[in-house]
Amino acid sequence: MTKPLIGITTYNNKNAHGRPIAAVQHTYIRAVTMGGGIPVLIPAILPEDDLNELYSHLQGILFSGGGDISLKYFSGEDHPSIHEVDDFRDVAEISLLKRSVNDGKPFLAICRGVQVMNVALGGTLYTHIPDQIQNSLRHDNDEFTTLIHTVNVDETSKIAEIFGETLLHVNSLHHQGLKDVASNLRVVGHAPDGVIEAVELPDHPYAIGVQWHPEWLTDQPVTQRLFKSFVDASRNS
Repeated sequence: MTKPLIGITTYNNKNAHGRPIAAVQHTYIRAVTMGGGIPVLIPAILPEDDLNELYSHLQGILFSGGGDISLKYFSGEDHPSIHEVDDFRDVAEISLLKRSVNDGKPFLAICRGVQVMNVALGGTLYTHIPDQIQNSLRHDNDEFTTLIHTVNVDETSKIAEIFGETLLHVNSLHHQGLKDVASNLRVVGHAPDGVIEAVELPDHPYAIGVQWHPEWLTDQPVTQRLFKSFVDASRNS
């Protein structure tokens, strides 16, 4: 059986010598491999024509986590905690997200990825949850593999079908979150404090966004089902 090529978005940074790099954490690569796909890194600095050419060879795209999206792309409240804004990445990911929606290409959006999903489709974000949502839980934790809170999933959602469960136990490593949800997205998961944790795009072959980091929880059978379902959908697209 042919393994599908799964693109993984990357971030721009500098190495110890101050030289520019394109990077992504190994956990995303391992999760895609575990699901049965072949990971292909997508450099955010590619010229538009080359990005489009690479996109045409991919069967699915994983929008990875990372820094904050520039306020140039949505109407949000400026906040001193906004960090790691990467305009090259914003441009590349918003373009890829829109194309994936229009073309019906399967994609999985994780943490920053689900925020890109919402912004690209016309939604907005809370730019710092602790200051903008009363009585919110602490969502910006540093423990990647610690289960911080539950997520209640709509039992009629595609995500519930994938996980086989409607109460998930997840990690939490974000300080921003979905505010005004794009009109074509369906909210299907919430944290106990009401913060949106999962969305999906109805009538799309596979368009799933989660606010937590499942790539760090691949020891969980439910998380294994997520990545396998994504790769399987990409193989069949």
